[in-house]
Amino acid sequence: MHNQGEDKYQQYFADMEPLPSTDGSFLGSCLQSQQQREHMRAKVLAELEKLNMRLKSAKTRVTVRESNGSLQLRTTLPIKPGDKDSRGTGRKQYNISLNIPANLDGLKTAEEEAHELGKLIARKTFTWNDKYLGNQAIKKDVLTISELLEKFETEYFKNHKRTKKSEHTFYYYYSRTKRFTNPQHLATADNLVSVLEKIDKDWARYNAARAISAFCVTFKIDIDLSNYSKMPEKNSRNIPSDEEIIAGFFRFDEYLDKRGNQVNKNVKDSWQLWRWTYGMLAVFGLRPRELFIYPDIDWWLSQENLDLTWKVHKDCKTGGRQALPLHKQWIDEFDLRNPKHLEMLAEAINKKNNNNHAEMTALTQRVSWWFRKIGLDFKPYDLRHAWAIRAHLLRIPIKAAADNLGHSVQVHTQTYQRWFSLDMRKLAINQALSKRSEFEEIKEDNTRLRVENERLKMEVEKLRMELVYRGS
Repeated sequence: MHNQGEDKYQQYFADMEPLPSTDGSFLGSCLQSQQQREHMRAKVLAELEKLNMRLKSAKTRVTVRESNGSLQLRTTLPIKPGDKDSRGTGRKQYNISLNIPANLDGLKTAEEEAHELGKLIARKTFTWNDKYLGNQAIKKDVLTISELLEKFETEYFKNHKRTKKSEHTFYYYYSRTKRFTNPQHLATADNLVSVLEKIDKDWARYNAARAISAFCVTFKIDIDLSNYSKMPEKNSRNIPSDEEIIAGFFRFDEYLDKRGNQVNKNVKDSWQLWRWTYGMLAVFGLRPRELFIYPDIDWWLSQENLDLTWKVHKDCKTGGRQALPLHKQWIDEFDLRNPKHLEMLAEAINKKNNNNHAEMTALTQRVSWWFRKIGLDFKPYDLRHAWAIRAHLLRIPIKAAADNLGHSVQVHTQTYQRWFSLDMRKLAINQALSKRSEFEEIKEDNTRLRVENERLKMEVEKLRMELVYRGS
C-alpha cells in the first residue's frame, strides 16, 4: 500500500473529525464509515449544485442529478423509441443514466457530458443511440476481483478520510479480501458469497465477510451478507492471575538461560524488547499495536510524567488516550522505564516503518510469536482481559476502567467481564466476603466503643455529682 498524499478528496475531509470508535468493534467501524460516506455525499451534493448553476449560466438545457449513488443527465428530448407520447408533444423529460458514480471525478465527467448533450439539443442533431439508451452500460463486462483490487485503495479513500487509523483499517479489508478470494474470478455477488461458504472456521469467515462487505460497498456490488454478519461465540480464554503474569515475565529470563550460544549477535538482546512489551501490556492493558504506533517515548521517560501514564496515539484503533497503570509497582519491578528498552523500541519501529501496514502487522504478530516461544499458555490479548478483571476486583468504576482501556462501557461489561474463570469468581467473592467481615468487625468495634463511651460519661457524671455534694 502506498500513501497517495493529499488529493482533492482528502481536502474535502479537512473540516471533519471522524467519530471515535470507542468500542473498536465492527459496528463502531461501520458507523465511522457511514459518517464519512455521508460527509462526502454532502460535499458532492454541494458541488453538484454549483455545477448546475454553471450549466444554467451557460444556457445549457441539461441538468445533472444524483440518484442511488450515480449521476444522471436530466433534460427534455424527443420521445425515446418504444416510449408512448401520451401528451402528443413529441417530446418528454428524461433522466439519462450514463453509469457515472456520484463522486468528484464523476461530477467532472457528468459536466462534460451535459455540455455535449446540450450542444446536440441546441443544434437539433440529437438521436437516441446506445450511449443514451443505456445499452453501453448493459454491455459492459464485469471486472475481475483482481482488477477491482488494483482500484480498491483509490476508490475507498474517495469516501474515507485518510488517517493512519483508516489506512490500517483499509489494509485489513484489502489483505483479507485478497487472501480469501480468487483474483481471477469475476467480482459478482455469487462468486463472493461462495468464497465465504468455503471458509470452515467461524472467526475467519466472519472477518472475511467484514472485508468483502467493505469491498462491495466501495464498488457498489449488490450483495447480501446478513448470514455472515453475526459475531461468532467467543473462544475460551486462559486469563492469567497476577501471580501467573509475574511468573510469565520471568520466563523471558529463563529463555536466556536455555537458548544456548548459537545466537546471531545482531538479535541476541532482542528478547529484552519483547519482555518489555509483555510488561507494558500487563501494566496498562494495551492492545499490542498501541505500543508501536507513534509511541511518545519522551513522555514515558519524562520526569513530568508523575502519574506514569502511557500516551496512546490518536491514530490507534479507538483514538488517543492516556492509559493509567495497574499495578504501578510492576513498572519498577519489570524495569519498564529503562532507556535501553525504549531505544530498542525506537529502532524496531524505524526498521518496520509506521507507514508500512504489512510490516506493522508483522511487528504485532511478533509479540504473539514470543509468547509461544517462551512457553506461555495465554496470549497477548489475555493480558488486556486480565487488566479489566483486575480493575473490577479492585472496585475501579466501570466507566473509568473502560475509558482507560479505550473502549465503551458496553464492550467492557459484555466482552471483558465474561472471562471470569471459576478461580477469578472465587477470588472476587472471597474478597467481597473479606471486606464484609472487616466491615462487620469495624461495626462491632464501633458499637463497643459507643457503649464504653456512654459508661465513661456516666462515671464522669457520677464523680461530678459527688464533688458537688462534698462541696456543699
